[in-house]
Amino acid sequence: MRNRFDEQLFELNREIIEMGAMCEEAIASAAKALSTGDTELAARVRENGSAIDQMERDIESRCMKLLLHQQPVARDLRLISAALKMITDMERIGDQAEDIAEIIEFLKDRKTVNVSVIEDMAREAVQMVTDSIDAFVKKDVALANKVLAHDDVVDTYFKKMKCDIIKLISEIPDDGEFALDLLMISKYFERIGDHATNIAEWVIYSVTGIHKEA
Repeated sequence: MRNRFDEQLFELNREIIEMGAMCEEAIASAAKALSTGDTELAARVRENGSAIDQMERDIESRCMKLLLHQQPVARDLRLISAALKMITDMERIGDQAEDIAEIIEFLKDRKTVNVSVIEDMAREAVQMVTDSIDAFVKKDVALANKVLAHDDVVDTYFKKMKCDIIKLISEIPDDGEFALDLLMISKYFERIGDHATNIAEWVIYSVTGIHKEA
């Protein structure tokens, strides 16, 4: 019985890693589309969003079967409950990558080289997601804590981005719609950083049994 349970836990880990990789690819592609103005790449990000949604449903189903049909010990129970929380944040990361891609498609050939800070912010957010997934794979509490500390970096970029957008509007009032698009994109990257932080907190919980908000 335990061998079968361990096999299912292994599959759960594999699926979470796969979903994490899909999220990483989505936001990395959205960030690249942003810096290059590649609307075709942005369109592919949106088209692939349903695969992340399906993965969330599949993992949720596996977790519920493990809880209902098995008798997990405390550590296993932490892993399963953390997985349920993590996939919610991963799915939202996928949604926000899609939202960014949708705006980029409307921007068409307009690039954001004149507001380079948003590209720096995008790179930091992508790295946070990558590190949070790596922390789960390696059960690395130190790496998870690094993600938590890095959230301040993304928040600082977001504050600077808001200042830059205010300046852009004051200098080119007729370009207000473009400025608001940039504000929405930067907000989505800021939220992606928040979701990566949530994932890291659940990684720590799955290993130690301690959650930051507890």
